[in-house]
Amino acid sequence: MGDDHDRFSELYAACYPDVLRFAARRTDADQARDVAAETFLIAWRRFADVPGEAERLPWLYGVARNVPANQLRGERRRERLGAQIRSARRETPAPDHAGGVAASLDVRAALDRLSDRDREVLQLVAWEGLDVAAAAMVVGCSPRTLAVRLHRARKRLEKALADEGPGIRPQSFEMRGAQS
Repeated sequence: MGDDHDRFSELYAACYPDVLRFAARRTDADQARDVAAETFLIAWRRFADVPGEAERLPWLYGVARNVPANQLRGERRRERLGAQIRSARRETPAPDHAGGVAASLDVRAALDRLSDRDREVLQLVAWEGLDVAAAAMVVGCSPRTLAVRLHRARKRLEKALADEGPGIRPQSFEMRGAQS
């Protein structure tokens, strides 16, 4: 067990900052820490499934990508249960006052208008610095399929940016590891 503990400690030290940044780009800072913690909890539970050094970060990104969805499913189950309890008591639910913060940058606004699928592919390549093969591993498709998705997402982003204002180009969303 000591050897696994040492290897896990090394994995955590090497990858935690990247996983935290990955999560922070998709949610707020508090939730990002929770996502990163849950990701490493899952990695510890499934330590035998964690791939070698070259593929471990994309694997962790894939886990981190699924954590919010799992949390959302849990929240929805709790909300349904709460609604059933309130209904049984004949109470009316309190209104939800949570609101989002509007994006202030043109690029962020353009990204927000893209589909989740387009946004994710662009973020994996531009923000996480993954090449096409590693990004394909995260989303669970072939590198060729990801390259096509990335190309199409870049075109849609260019159009969205043109709608935001002239002269803005998505320089940071250039494809890595494949020809565009």
